Amino acid sequence: MSELKARLQIDMKSAMKAGEKDRLGVIRLMMAAVKQREVDERIELEDDQIIAVLDRMVKQRRESIVQFDAAGRDDLSAVEKAEVLVIQDYLPQPLSEAEITAMIEAAIAETGAEGVSGMGKVMAVLKGPMQGRADMAQVSGRVKALLGV
Repeated sequence: MSELKARLQIDMKSAMKAGEKDRLGVIRLMMAAVKQREVDERIELEDDQIIAVLDRMVKQRRESIVQFDAAGRDDLSAVEKAEVLVIQDYLPQPLSEAEITAMIEAAIAETGAEGVSGMGKVMAVLKGPMQGRADMAQVSGRVKALLGV
């Protein structure tokens, strides 16, 4: 069993004992998403695959927050923001702006990418090391800016 999955199970038990209903609900959602992917693909997920699942969950919640804020539903937006905070506890430390820029510049130099055609190559190099540590939509925008697209 992966370390991250074991940590989720331990934290779920401690949240139950402590009576932290909100945190427990989010941890159960994370466990369900991991279990669903394991059942669908008939594999046991490793830590990096679990991080990808959790990263997708954060992305979905950020999109929901934008929509809820636009609709004036601050109550629902607050719930989503609280869920994002719990999920982020299980993701690696986020990269700083300087680290992101340095990694993008290194990937561009490594691939020799230029213009729109090099965008995919650069993103392929960045996806693994940045998974769960940076918002890939923002990274994509910065890559486009640096490539002059």
